[in-house]
Amino acid sequence: MSANKTCVVIGASHGGVNFGTALRKEGWEGKIILIDKDPEIPYHRPPLSKAYLTSPLGIEAYQLKSKESYVKDSIQLKLGVSVNSIDKEKQELTLSDGSVQSYDILVMATGARPIIPPIKGIKTATNLYPLRTAKDVENIQTALLNASTKDVVVIGGGYIGLETAASLKKMGAEVTVLEREERILARVTAPEMSTFFEELHSSNNVSVLTTKNVVAIETENGINTVVCADGTSYKASVIVVGVGILVNTELASSIGLTLENGIKVDETAKTSNATIYAIGDCSYHFNPHYNRYIRLESVQNAVDQAKVAAAAICGKKTVYNTIPWFWSDQYNVKLQMVGLSQGYNQVLMRKEEDLKFSIWYFKDETLLAVDAVNNAKAYVVGTKFIKENATIDKEKLVDTSVVFKPAELLKS
Repeated sequence: MSANKTCVVIGASHGGVNFGTALRKEGWEGKIILIDKDPEIPYHRPPLSKAYLTSPLGIEAYQLKSKESYVKDSIQLKLGVSVNSIDKEKQELTLSDGSVQSYDILVMATGARPIIPPIKGIKTATNLYPLRTAKDVENIQTALLNASTKDVVVIGGGYIGLETAASLKKMGAEVTVLEREERILARVTAPEMSTFFEELHSSNNVSVLTTKNVVAIETENGINTVVCADGTSYKASVIVVGVGILVNTELASSIGLTLENGIKVDETAKTSNATIYAIGDCSYHFNPHYNRYIRLESVQNAVDQAKVAAAAICGKKTVYNTIPWFWSDQYNVKLQMVGLSQGYNQVLMRKEEDLKFSIWYFKDETLLAVDAVNNAKAYVVGTKFIKENATIDKEKLVDTSVVFKPAELLKS
């Protein structure tokens, strides 16, 4: 049925690549074409701020798939080119190299791009980079290697900023993190977790400063001075900006797809146009467990949506219904997160050791999410409880003398 058809994917990161593989496995016999403006063979993104930043290895060590596997699955890569426009009536894409590509099914895995805030002097700053692509990492590595000092300022105290700070410290930099909110990770985690990570970075001689709103960057003789609204300033040979992302919805908007905090899709990842799907960071989808629409920036979401979309395109009944999960690695700490904590009204901590504990987010008696630090068991148990809407005995949960097993922690 699909032998003479063409499926084109805009974006060849986790979502796009996994979609292409899944589509072939589901029985699609036609062409599969992945288009991405990044010239590199598609690679894993999470290591960018961690292992890849500190590694002497090239990006080829972090490929999502080998070149040979694309050939084996008859998946064509068009790298180093971008999509300039879409004609939804003709079902054609105009590419930056001047070529035109037709499609029967279009999948938008357009992702997001880093925000570069409108700070005075930011455009003329020396060695200032976001961290989103392999090229960004290479630029940061080269800048740090050649800098006259090893002073680095990271603007933004989210997970990317903190992971980058930890990696740069490992590389010998003197790192200062500037966060404009009253605490780091303010939008995504509880105050207890913010305090833990502030203390973790402090113990590793990284300066994490909050309520620091950067208003200007002054540059002279290759050295930047980062100026904050409170009058304080910080010298930096290298600046890394990690203040958030903008979803890439311009192409979707240009053809009238329904937008709402991203590209709005149904339970199969289909957009308001029957021939177009959207997956990954750019998609706004309904989560049955939390009974609301959400947009997720995670590898798990991109991969799971890719599989659902591929199955749906091949005529199989499937619905996206996954509990979100995330992770972060900083120094000797592995943080595993499951669920969505928004709307919590109670936080409980179960502490096994100083560097082994878990934070449990409740709304009344409902468990919404778990953050587990060096505690894979808490992550696994929390996932089970969230999926099953289990009612937990909170007193037993925080009592470390109680055996940490699901049967022991449930309300009788």
